[in-house]
Amino acid sequence: MSRPVSRVLTLLELLQTGGVRTVADLAGRLGVAERTVRRYVDHLVDLDIPVESVRGRHGGYRLAPGHRMPPLMLTDDEALAVLLGLVAGRRTGLTAAAGTAGETASAKVRRVLPERLRRRLDAVLQSVAFTAPPTGSAAVPETGVLLTVADAVRGHRPVSFRYGGGRRGEDGAGGAGAGGAGAADAGAAGAAGGERTMYPYGLVAHAGRWYVTGRDLSAGADRTFRLDRVAGARILPGTFEPPDGPDPAERVLTSLATAPYRHAVTVWVRGTAEEVRTRLPGSVAVVAAEEESWSRVEIRAERLDWLPGVLASLDLPFAVERPDELRELVAEFANRLSDSARRTTRDR
Repeated sequence: MSRPVSRVLTLLELLQTGGVRTVADLAGRLGVAERTVRRYVDHLVDLDIPVESVRGRHGGYRLAPGHRMPPLMLTDDEALAVLLGLVAGRRTGLTAAAGTAGETASAKVRRVLPERLRRRLDAVLQSVAFTAPPTGSAAVPETGVLLTVADAVRGHRPVSFRYGGGRRGEDGAGGAGAGGAGAADAGAAGAAGGERTMYPYGLVAHAGRWYVTGRDLSAGADRTFRLDRVAGARILPGTFEPPDGPDPAERVLTSLATAPYRHAVTVWVRGTAEEVRTRLPGSVAVVAAEEESWSRVEIRAERLDWLPGVLASLDLPFAVERPDELRELVAEFANRLSDSARRTTRDR
């Protein structure tokens, strides 16, 4: 789309917000001279869009009262952003609107989309599982990559792509359940950079990042990849049959929790496995066993300083099996809490 045409459409969007918009305001928002704004208005009038000129000190331009604009015209990126926002908000409980309102809004957007785009967006919505909502800045994949991988997931088709890889211990999605400390990058779970071919089992949106999980044919093993590091995705001939077993969300959370880290932590918590899982998200810890009312919990972490507070928040008795360093940190944490409990005034 040429720049003048794009600015004329932007002018129309500004006028659709309602009220009178001054020429100076429109010129500033469009980054053009005031006489150029008047020329753009003439273009809209030529298209039979009733733009009215309002005279006076606070004059400018507005759309004629009661005029109804044609249906939405969205780019692929805009349509994907709108639909994913509605669906993610509904599934993660972030939106205050009733469920019916979210569903009807999604239906209205879908009705005005071209058939080709609607089918591809439906593939994304049918293929993605939402877990924890974002806790910080999001890592957004390319729209073309997301749509292509979603098509491959829905059609059980192999897909190839270039992967940028990641550094071990880099801040990633796993930190959503533990304050971000010690969080893993899913790329560390065996997903090195380079050309990849995989059977994609599913898409997962977790804590502001997008992942695809499946069989990495290049490595001969199941792998999880961050979509914001994927480029050049293309669907290959053939089909595959997804295996039985954990669903994609569980696969991603497990890969985040078991990725290689500096520290391998084992803690016994008095409580059932279900009780422990409700307190520790799957992206942070794996409940490995349950014996005589105690559950063994395994955690991988780059740092240990955040774990004493997390363990204390369980409100269940626990015992640190390894490492000894964590046991010392827990004791120091307990002493600090005890000192604070006895303090009645602020120290200078």
